[in-house]
Amino acid sequence: DQPRVLLCTGATKDMGKMLGGEEEKDPDAQKKEEERQEALRQQEEERKAKHARMEAEREKVRQQIRDKYGLKKKEEKEAEEKAALEQPCEGSLTRPKKAIPAGCGDEEEEEEESILDTVLKYLPGPLQDMFKK
Repeated sequence: DQPRVLLCTGATKDMGKMLGGEEEKDPDAQKKEEERQEALRQQEEERKAKHARMEAEREKVRQQIRDKYGLKKKEEKEAEEKAALEQPCEGSLTRPKKAIPAGCGDEEEEEEESILDTVLKYLPGPLQDMFKK
C-alpha cells in the first residue's frame, strides 16, 4: 500500500519550503539586506553622536558647578593625594600620618563618653533626672 497524497490548489509557496523543497530566491534580497544593515549602522552612529552631545553638555554643567564651588575632579584629587603620599616629608623621621594603617599606633580610648552623656552634663538637674530613667 502506498500512502495517498492529496494536493490542494490553495497550497502556498511556504509549503514547499517546509517539505524540504528549494527556496525561491528573491533577486533583491541581498540588496535589501545591505540597505537594512546600512540603515542600522546609521541609526547606531546617530545614537552614539546624540549620547556624546548629551554627555558633553552634562560635563559642561559639571565643570560650571566645580568652578563655582571650587571642587576638583575625582581624578585630580586622587593624583594630588598620591603625590602627597609619595613626596617625602622634609625633616620628618616618621611616615606621614595617612600611611599608617587603621588599627595601628595611636588609638583613642574606647571608653569615651557618648554624646548623650556629654549633653546630659549641661542640662539642669531636673532634666538630667528625667533622661537618666
